[in-house]
Amino acid sequence: MSYSVGQVAGFAGVTVRTLHHYDEIGLLAPGERSHAGHRRYGDADLDRLQQILFYRELGFPLDEVAALLDDPEADPRAHLRRQHELLTARIEKLQKMAAAVEHAMEARTMGINLTPEEKFEVFGDKDPEEHAEEAERRWGGTDTYAESQRRTARYTKDDWKRMQAEVASWGERYDALMEAGERPDGERAMDMAEEHRQHITKWFYTCTYEIHRGLGDMYVADERFKEFYDSMRPGLAEHLRDAITANAARRSGEA
Repeated sequence: MSYSVGQVAGFAGVTVRTLHHYDEIGLLAPGERSHAGHRRYGDADLDRLQQILFYRELGFPLDEVAALLDDPEADPRAHLRRQHELLTARIEKLQKMAAAVEHAMEARTMGINLTPEEKFEVFGDKDPEEHAEEAERRWGGTDTYAESQRRTARYTKDDWKRMQAEVASWGERYDALMEAGERPDGERAMDMAEEHRQHITKWFYTCTYEIHRGLGDMYVADERFKEFYDSMRPGLAEHLRDAITANAARRSGEA
């Protein structure tokens, strides 16, 4: 069984011109010719073409490909072993590249576009991307998540520092409020809850009272968020949750 140059080009996904070139440089001379002098390729020619294309895919120049294939000491098994070694090395390299790209994608999941030095300066030992994957899993398809992505992607180091300063100031004042024995449904506590909601709206997305109530529940239910707020003052997470609930009821006229 033999095949025309057009058929082989179709099988292999190369151009007829490429096959003509391989023939001209002696890399792949078809084993047969038709009565009219047209190239005809047999099974052995197809096997050699497969080897050529494999090495070309790995970046070998044509002269090195010819040397490899025409090595009198090599046999088909030697080529297979070499190909396996090369493929294994290529897979390992591609896996490392994929890991690097994945890391870069994760680093931008929440739009935090800072250098390592800037991140440390702004956030200290708090990783701003710690909950990025979970946030995308929970809210990735929502308008609020998309809005947060758009906003934070534009923030500079100074923006993040201003945001952190606002959080720190709020935390100190909430600590003082609790120290004074203010109940969660007291006016001052509800005002602080409202300030918390407006902070989210200002920096991330439009935080409705319904969304804010859901966040308040999460601050208590999720240990990581609870730890963050309780680090400002023990019990702050639950106190804030109750203040958020009371403020939402006050604002919506439910109370």
